[in-house]
Amino acid sequence: MSDWKRIIIAIDESPRSINAVEYVGSIAGHLDGVHLCLLHIYPEPPPGYYQTGATLDDYKNEQEERAKMLFGQAKKILQAHGVAPHAIASRCQIAGGLSISAAILELQTKEEYRTIVVGKRGISKAEEFLFGSISNALIHNGRDIAVWVIG
Repeated sequence: MSDWKRIIIAIDESPRSINAVEYVGSIAGHLDGVHLCLLHIYPEPPPGYYQTGATLDDYKNEQEERAKMLFGQAKKILQAHGVAPHAIASRCQIAGGLSISAAILELQTKEEYRTIVVGKRGISKAEEFLFGSISNALIHNGRDIAVWVIG
């Protein structure tokens, strides 16, 4: 396994996502050579979205605006822990027909990140059975990587 300090932090608007950022910050703030990618993957527009006259570009713009706020909050947390601003990148993208976990793994493979950090989703066993779990899919489908699931 190569450099585990190339870390993707998959974030959303959940409190557990912020816990994951805090956790990584507490570790990464004390490391040299760390490279963090704050990643927000969003799903395709919901059914009926286009009936209002909105376009895919409208949807992407809405999602990117929400992601900017998430990235700003996450960067403040990481920098408060001592992570250098140049060590933090951010990316917002649509899942593009993939599951959220598959989109995360696609980026991880393409850009050679070796650690993925996610917040525990906090769903019931029934919901996990019906809809799956992002963290579970990352653990089972990731190859030659570490996956940190933060509660």
